[in-house]
Amino acid sequence: MNEAVAAADTAWILAAFTAVSLMVPGLAMFYGGMVSVRNTLNMAMMTFGAFAVVGVLWIVFGYSAVLGNSLGGLGILGDPLEFFGSSSLLEAPAEPGLPPALVSGFQLLFAGITVALISGALADRMKFGAWMLFAGLWATFVYFPVAHWVFAFDSADGSVIGGWIANTLGAIDFAGGTAVHINAGIAALAVVLVLGARKTFPVSPRPHSLPLTMLGAGILLFGWFGFNGGSALSAGNSASVVILNTVAAACAGICAWLAVEKLREGHATSLGAASGLIAALVAITPACGAVSPLGALVVGGAAGAVCCFAVSWKYRLGYDDALDVVGVHLVGGILGTVLIGFLADPAAPNGAAGLLYGGGVDVLWRQCVAVAAVLAYCFVVTLVIALALKKFMGIRADQESEYDGLDVSVHGETAYVLDAVGLTGASKHGTDAVLGAEAITTRAADPAKA
Repeated sequence: MNEAVAAADTAWILAAFTAVSLMVPGLAMFYGGMVSVRNTLNMAMMTFGAFAVVGVLWIVFGYSAVLGNSLGGLGILGDPLEFFGSSSLLEAPAEPGLPPALVSGFQLLFAGITVALISGALADRMKFGAWMLFAGLWATFVYFPVAHWVFAFDSADGSVIGGWIANTLGAIDFAGGTAVHINAGIAALAVVLVLGARKTFPVSPRPHSLPLTMLGAGILLFGWFGFNGGSALSAGNSASVVILNTVAAACAGICAWLAVEKLREGHATSLGAASGLIAALVAITPACGAVSPLGALVVGGAAGAVCCFAVSWKYRLGYDDALDVVGVHLVGGILGTVLIGFLADPAAPNGAAGLLYGGGVDVLWRQCVAVAAVLAYCFVVTLVIALALKKFMGIRADQESEYDGLDVSVHGETAYVLDAVGLTGASKHGTDAVLGAEAITTRAADPAKA
């Protein structure tokens, strides 16, 4: 690689880093708008808090655990001590290429956002201190190992051994369908089962600000171009194809969700549009370098339609996934990862041929094994972490705090001051008196229709 190419690649990843960094406030707004006005700041704090905790751990040992030489050559975990403290990342690469510090910073954002995604399922009822501790433990014992499996590649000379999914299994995951979305989605389900449902479930507080949610979704779309496009790690054709596929899937996802919603409930809603967008972006994340633009439309449309149905499963199965992390990220992540086995186009950057392109089932079975491995490992370890925290410190906010809202009871703040009485105290009835009844479902007025 010559210096000019290296400089162009570095500039692109710096730009992608900036775009991805906006996903942190974007997620805070997206989630914050969907909860009650009494819990919107707590939702934002869970996003920023998780990002901060994971960022500290990443600098100390996370980068090394994810991208370091695999311990024992097993492909399970990078050596946490190889780049301990990240001080060795200060040096420029010996030959023209991406600065290691930039690669580390870019991957730090992936780690922080992945953990923050889980918080949406736990809205309105988890202790903030327990959440912060959970974020650190989950990143250490779940995200770092799984990210090593998926994102760490063997070096060309064989001196560095990467993760088993990327190298031994050879499954395709361009930007994190397994390590990010399936990982976060199945973790959310595990914690929800331990945490329990809100007192009003299956009736949920209505989203207090759908414009805020729509704005958050738009910011996430912007960040996703850096998330997926930056994962090409170069400023070239691969990044260009990935960005085209990403926007194609996003458009198809919105259309598909709204069509299903209109047929089922008679309305095409703004929340549906935002949800369809995110579902499609989740599904195209692993597939963006493997499919054609038409394939991206299929992936995004399938995600919008299937996830629109999947968010209602919580009513039938009885788990309180407050903001549909399971229905969108888990289901969308599985769908996008598995569809690669059918739709992978050998002309796309990954160069693999799926079942519909004459490749047989070779790609498909690898994708399925990767999905199953992440599901099993993450669910079991997350369940153990959540049960341990519940036993030793408790993870559920007390009933009075849940009723008053976590903004006031935990953070001593309110998102909006509507008058001198309504939102300045922790009165059990003050907020409701000002804002009116909030108890309607977020996805359907009647959960029985779901």
